[in-house]
Amino acid sequence: MTDVVDSDELLRRIRRARECAVQEERTWRVRSEELDATDPQGARDATVRQMSYEAVLRVLDEIVTPGKHVPEDPPG
Repeated sequence: MTDVVDSDELLRRIRRARECAVQEERTWRVRSEELDATDPQGARDATVRQMSYEAVLRVLDEIVTPGKHVPEDPPG
């Protein structure tokens, strides 16, 4: 990973990663909903994966458009 890339290429890579994360979040959300009635543990695992991709999306969104997304208040 010693290739030097310019800012445009870096932005393209981040956007591709974001699109991948969007697709994965949707996939795991649907999987969680499908498993909810038949496999509660599998549904929980799928929900954890979904939440992980949501976190990745928030980070990538903040990189691409800083300050646009309002941070959520911590629970409690």
